[in-house]
Amino acid sequence: MATTNQTTSLSTTPKKKWYHTIWGRLILLFIVFTCAGILIFGWYVTQLAKQLQTQNQNSEILQTILEKLKQPGPNVFNNDGRPHLGNPEAKIKIVEFFDFNCPYCRESYPIIRKISTQHKNDVEIILRNYPLIEESSKTLALAGECANEQGLFWNLHDNFFQTNAPAEKIILLAKKSGLNMTQFTSCLENQKYIANVNKDIMLAEQIGARGTPTWVINGHRFDGVIKYDIFEQIINALNQDL
Repeated sequence: MATTNQTTSLSTTPKKKWYHTIWGRLILLFIVFTCAGILIFGWYVTQLAKQLQTQNQNSEILQTILEKLKQPGPNVFNNDGRPHLGNPEAKIKIVEFFDFNCPYCRESYPIIRKISTQHKNDVEIILRNYPLIEESSKTLALAGECANEQGLFWNLHDNFFQTNAPAEKIILLAKKSGLNMTQFTSCLENQKYIANVNKDIMLAEQIGARGTPTWVINGHRFDGVIKYDIFEQIINALNQDL
C-alpha cells in the first residue's frame, strides 16, 4: 500500500520593524524634539551673542562720543534760517548734514523726530544739505528749501523719506505736503535757493564730511547712523555737565 507524505506549512506573522512600534515612535519623537531643542538653543545663544556684541559696540561708540564732547568743538553752526526742531535756546545743538537719497539718512529721520519730541526743551536739531548720492539729490535739496520757504519743510522731509525714489514723485509729494504748488514749482524751477544748498555743501567739505549722515554735536563731527539710545545717553550726559 502506497503511502503519501504530507507536509504541513505553518503560517507566520511578519515581525514589526522597531520604528513601527509604540516605543520606536516614542524614541523618534524624543530624537526630533531633542534636535529641535538644540537648534532653538543654538539660535538663542547666537542672537544673545549678537546682542551683547551690539551693546558693547554701542558702549564703545558712546564712550568715544562723550570723551570728545567734554571739550567745546571747532564746528559751531548758527541756525540762520535752516530747518530746525526743538528749542533754539537749548545748549545742546545737533546738526545733521543729509541727503534725501541716502538710505542711512532715511534710517535716521525717525530718530531725530523722536529726539525732537522726547527732548524738545533740551535740544535743537538743525538740518543742512549735503546732496552727493545721485544727480537728483541736489534737486531734492532745492525742493526742501522751497518747502522751508513756506514753513512746510518737515512735511516734505517726512514724505520724501517715507517714499522710495522720491525724485520721481516730487510734485505729488509736494501736493501731499500741503504746499502752494504755484509758489513751489516756480521756486524749484528757478533754483531760488541754490546758494543755500551750495553753502551747506561748502560747510560739509570744510568740516571733513565723508558722507551722509554727518552729525555735528556741540561742534564735534561724527559720521554715520547714531541710534536713538546713544543719542539719549549723550543728551542725558550733557544735561548733567552743562
